[in-house]
Amino acid sequence: MALAEEVRGRSVAGGASPRVDSVSKITGAAEYTADIPVAGAVHGRLVLSPHAHARIVGIDVAEALQAPGVVAVLTADDLTVAEGGGRAFEPLARSEVVFAGQPVALVVAESQAAAEDAVQAVDVEYEPLEAVLDVERAVEADAPPARMGGGEDEADMSMHGDAGVDAEVDEAAPASPNVTGEHVRTEGDAAAELESCAAVVEGRFRTPWVHQSYLETQSVSAWPEGEGVAIRAATQGIFFTRAHVAHVLGLPLTTVRVIGGTLGGGFGGKIGLFEPLVAAAALRLRRPVTLVLTRSEDFASTNPAPGCLIDLKIGAAADGELRALEARILLDEGAFADFSAAPFAAGRIGGPYRWTSWDSRVYGVRTNRVGSGAYRAPTAPQTAFALESLIDQLAARLGLDPVELRFRNAAVEGDRRLDGTAWPMLGLRETLEAARDHPLWQRRSDLPNGEGIGIAAGLFPGAKMAAGAVCRMDADGGVTVVTGSVDMSGTDTAMATITAEILGLERDQVRVVAADTALAPQAPVSGGSTVTYSQGSAVRAAAEDAREQLLKIAAEELEIAPEDLEIADAVIRPVGTPSRGVSFVEIARKVTGFGTPYPPVEGHGRTVPTDIAPSAAVHIAHVRVDPESGAVRVLSYVSIQDVGRVLNRALCEGQMHGGAAQAIGWALYEQLEHDESGQLVNGSFVDYAIPDSDSVPPIETVIVEVPAPYGPLGAKGIGESAVVPGPAAVANAVAAATGHRFQELPITPEQVWRALRASS
Repeated sequence: MALAEEVRGRSVAGGASPRVDSVSKITGAAEYTADIPVAGAVHGRLVLSPHAHARIVGIDVAEALQAPGVVAVLTADDLTVAEGGGRAFEPLARSEVVFAGQPVALVVAESQAAAEDAVQAVDVEYEPLEAVLDVERAVEADAPPARMGGGEDEADMSMHGDAGVDAEVDEAAPASPNVTGEHVRTEGDAAAELESCAAVVEGRFRTPWVHQSYLETQSVSAWPEGEGVAIRAATQGIFFTRAHVAHVLGLPLTTVRVIGGTLGGGFGGKIGLFEPLVAAAALRLRRPVTLVLTRSEDFASTNPAPGCLIDLKIGAAADGELRALEARILLDEGAFADFSAAPFAAGRIGGPYRWTSWDSRVYGVRTNRVGSGAYRAPTAPQTAFALESLIDQLAARLGLDPVELRFRNAAVEGDRRLDGTAWPMLGLRETLEAARDHPLWQRRSDLPNGEGIGIAAGLFPGAKMAAGAVCRMDADGGVTVVTGSVDMSGTDTAMATITAEILGLERDQVRVVAADTALAPQAPVSGGSTVTYSQGSAVRAAAEDAREQLLKIAAEELEIAPEDLEIADAVIRPVGTPSRGVSFVEIARKVTGFGTPYPPVEGHGRTVPTDIAPSAAVHIAHVRVDPESGAVRVLSYVSIQDVGRVLNRALCEGQMHGGAAQAIGWALYEQLEHDESGQLVNGSFVDYAIPDSDSVPPIETVIVEVPAPYGPLGAKGIGESAVVPGPAAVANAVAAATGHRFQELPITPEQVWRALRASS
């Protein structure tokens, strides 16, 4: 029978209650990895390369070892690491540095201050080599190699929704040693189709390297444990990290235990980056080691979103039907492509639309910049910026309303994606309808000079992963849910809501516990918008299992068939006889303690969703451009998004607000800048601009519900989609305000000022 028939009373889903961790975080009581002392721990500090590309001639650690408090200075030769390729198997550079900021040695001391002082005493002799920093130069046949040695990279893409898609080989790929991979998606004859189109538009678009800008820097503690190692880390996935560390260090999986710390933000940047180094150091020294990066170290040596160069051409028939797409994308993977996003871009450049033919070619390119990583919706904001800019231009060329053009071509269930697979159910049309009717969009033609309103659509396909969960009854009549997932965005609150909804409890009667890898059921990485969708499905199954056990016990107590019972407000009662029932508290007494007549109530859930659940979004931005300075100010912003089903309105709105703020950062402020020698020149929040409270306008959220067939209670993951269309919406608004199309992010005051002067 339907859930509404099994569980009666007030629904907890759909409300706007606070997060379960809100009090601890607001009051400062929450303990992060760096806050938790480890008995006997020593502290690490990194020695970073000042060169973008150089051979390591020698490392003299003698003076550093004499410094007060120094325990050891570790180099690559001191670490036991398995054979393999990529950054993971080179936690410290061995013979060659390939980006400025690459760790070369680890100073370990009794205090952080002592370690920091001793870093200056480590003498590394380098032989500088020619660096390649420009992605276009890197793909030329005579380009200098970004790496002299081998060092094949390893990648894990399954967490971001594109697993199982094989790349075709592009015979026309650039003949450069710096091309790490070729990813081709083709259908039909796109070139011929473009020739027959009524309107064709094209452009070259550039997007920068962007840091995830999380509040908590990368933090890891590790200590020897039995025959292996235990790790507490600011990580987005404890099971991924356990397998990663075991693989890199050549350890049996069962000898590695990972504890997920309270996470101070991640956005894709905290997935197994420094855990192998700290674990190897702990095993080498046979004592606990803690590494907490400074902000400047974090900027210089982590894994930001990569820069992209996108050449895109699209065409449509006279009635607006999108016909053909040609794309060539150079994705700057930096020095390491362990988490290359190139395969994603090949399919995501098609956006959420139907196409008749396409030719999409993406090349991963190695340069002497920091290695690339994942960042909220990898490659989707970049590709949406290019595509949605051209969609606006195409609408103008055809004399069509921009929303109408998007609506006519919105993909529906069964349409083919650029990777050849079929789209599942998605709510793009519903979000576009909400945008079309919104008052802000309706007033786009009634604005003063220098103001403009822009719109853009996008989605993230989502991901699905296997997950497990346990739901057990406690002695007080409440329940505890045990998972292995890391709460990065309030997902523990979603787990509590799902459980409470199924069991007819108040949310505060559900406790959510994230166990470590030795105790927790299998869990996915907190990324790719998969936790609520995949982990939530396992929690739902565990709660349903616990419910069936509760109904069976109540049936024996009440001497009535389970199918004739209902649950209302933590009481199991016969349908139609509310006065006769047995409460959860009464059942709890009978399944805990001595002499219990019933076995414990412990539900288990093991699931993997049948298909992915894309979340569509449409953003509307209203901007004002100052003609004297070129400064762009966002005056108002509307985020419209399909969330499947609302589990907690406050969580949904929080994701949408955060995505909009980050989108404004992409559009107007953020970029990691390197000088001609490869040095990062804005490696702190003093110089790296992110939106502040004054530059983020009031953000209106419009929630659309198109339930996901395989999601828990119809919910789907929404974190990634919340940022995708934003940079394009702002860029389209700036174009509307100035009459000039900007094709490079961020859109700086200097760019705008020069464009306005050139056209005046």
